[in-house]
Amino acid sequence: MLEEKNDNLSRHENEADGNVEKNAVTVAADIDPVLETVEPADFPAEDNVVTPADSVSETKNQLALDAISETNAAESEDETLKERHDNPMQDYDSLSLEELIDELQRLVSNEKILSFKDHIEEIKKAFLAKYNHLLEEKKEEFLAENQDPNEEFHYHSPLKTNFDKYYSQFRDAKNMHFKSLQTNLKTNLENRLAIVEELKELIDPQANIKDTLKHFNDLRERWKNAGAIPKDKYNHVWNNFHFHVENFYDYLHLDREARDLDFKHNLEQKQKIVSRVEELVIEADVNKAFRELQDLHRIWKEDIGPVSKEHRDDIWNKFSDLTKQMHDKREVLFENQRGTELENLEKKKDIIAKIEVLASEKVNAHSQWLAQIEKIEALRNAFFSAGKVPSDVNEETWASFKTAVRNFNSFKNSFYKDIKKDQNENLNKKMALVAKAKELQESTDFAVTTAVMKKIQDEWKQIGHVPRKYSDKIWKEFKDACNHYFDKLKEQQNEDNSEEVAAFDSKKIYLETLRAFELTGDHKIDLDAIKLHIETWKNFGKVPFPRRHIEGKFNKILDALFEKLSLSKKDTDMIRFANRMDNLSESHDTRKLDNEKIFLMRKIDEVQNEIFQLENNIQFFTNTRNAKKENSIVLEVRKNIAIHKESLDIWKEKLKQLRNIKIE
Repeated sequence: MLEEKNDNLSRHENEADGNVEKNAVTVAADIDPVLETVEPADFPAEDNVVTPADSVSETKNQLALDAISETNAAESEDETLKERHDNPMQDYDSLSLEELIDELQRLVSNEKILSFKDHIEEIKKAFLAKYNHLLEEKKEEFLAENQDPNEEFHYHSPLKTNFDKYYSQFRDAKNMHFKSLQTNLKTNLENRLAIVEELKELIDPQANIKDTLKHFNDLRERWKNAGAIPKDKYNHVWNNFHFHVENFYDYLHLDREARDLDFKHNLEQKQKIVSRVEELVIEADVNKAFRELQDLHRIWKEDIGPVSKEHRDDIWNKFSDLTKQMHDKREVLFENQRGTELENLEKKKDIIAKIEVLASEKVNAHSQWLAQIEKIEALRNAFFSAGKVPSDVNEETWASFKTAVRNFNSFKNSFYKDIKKDQNENLNKKMALVAKAKELQESTDFAVTTAVMKKIQDEWKQIGHVPRKYSDKIWKEFKDACNHYFDKLKEQQNEDNSEEVAAFDSKKIYLETLRAFELTGDHKIDLDAIKLHIETWKNFGKVPFPRRHIEGKFNKILDALFEKLSLSKKDTDMIRFANRMDNLSESHDTRKLDNEKIFLMRKIDEVQNEIFQLENNIQFFTNTRNAKKENSIVLEVRKNIAIHKESLDIWKEKLKQLRNIKIE
């Protein structure tokens, strides 16, 4: 019987020794000792005497151990929690509503959706905070624009619809998972408690030791495969199991050699874990190292049995002290993160302060309010991208931000409430123009009505904004009435087009007559004849737009006649100008006439400035010692001034003539 036990222990010892060269992280997981009795890893052995000097250190160690124990208990209950460490948490507060939905969609489409449940809940928190803030703003805008107390506020956003759709997928998967989990946890707990009860019954001096060992190994195998249990029962059930395993082990004290071999085997495995933790203490990635430490604690507690009392406290204290060092390193990391979060907090406080300033600046124009709104939008984006703040002040900071933005919106809305009266007056004015346009839209008195329709269109442009809810509707009515009238006008003009074709044919024939015209040599007779030709040409009327090139041919012939006539430059220029303006006037081309007016005014300014500069130059020369003797440069300047003044007279005369033109 003892020989069989020794063979068993030796076999497992050799298996363990074969794994010594493997990574220390995984070595303990491959061990399968015949006596898997585990000491409670969450506290020192009962015979360990703790002195007052050690109490502070022991307390700190215990805090680190408790943190790991709680995490392992939670991950033992729900294995999906283990995978959460592989998915770093983003700063979801910095994402827009659209980006949050895209991220949510990405996570819910992952087959390991439950390992992202913390991420999804953070996305939900960030989304609802921003969406509700948006909702409040929309409601304030609605109340500012709608004075009717019976009109209810409604706001629908496709963003919220998409969010609800994706979050429902996650919620359904989560509910199904936890429903199954709760059923399994309850069954697994019952099975483990039953195993403990069977373990108690193994201590029977009358039983065959070989059969007892076989039964013990069966219980241990059943225990390993019993599955997860509720996290609040985890430590109690495991410690209870360890206690009875140790009792059973003490019951086997007759086989001291087998027990010592098992102690030695367990000590080696725990020493490997301690060595691995020593490496983890200097690992650069603290979070990754700490997660591995949690796994090593689980292996220490669940997979490796006890060691002899002479080594028990020493090996445990080494492991505990290293755990404390790792815990301290993580605390330093958290402190650094908190430092960054405090910096972010100061940034957000500064942003809130700037919003509060904008919420008190008096603004009196719509354009100025648009600039203020743009500033607020930039500050809002800066707030969301500023990063995380300490969790204990997160809600307070968010509330301050919302209050500041709400105060700004209230201030803004009060301004628009004040101008609501003006908008209603504008609405009444535009409704009157709509009524007038509808009244004239069937008119056939085009000569009179066209001018009136253009006038009311200009009046429409001069009237300011109307309430947004009426803007599109009233504009459509006005536009439809105007379009109806001008469509009829266009039809009439198409009918009149036959007259323009006739005018073109007449001008084409007359052009040949003009080409054959010869000057008599008498200046006055020739000038009167040319003016008569011009008057005759104008009386033919307008030609179709695509055939207006004939006007250019006419002007080219006139230019040749004027050159032969030896008119002054001014007279020639003015006759040509008058002829060109008459053509523009007859074509009702107001745009070209306006452009011509702007051109003339600009030329007058340019010539006046040039004359002013030349006169200044003359003044300079007259103040010199040789002023009495005007040199060639001064004479040239005076000549230049005379030329510019003559040119100025022509430009002014053209502008005067243009202003006297009346478009029918």
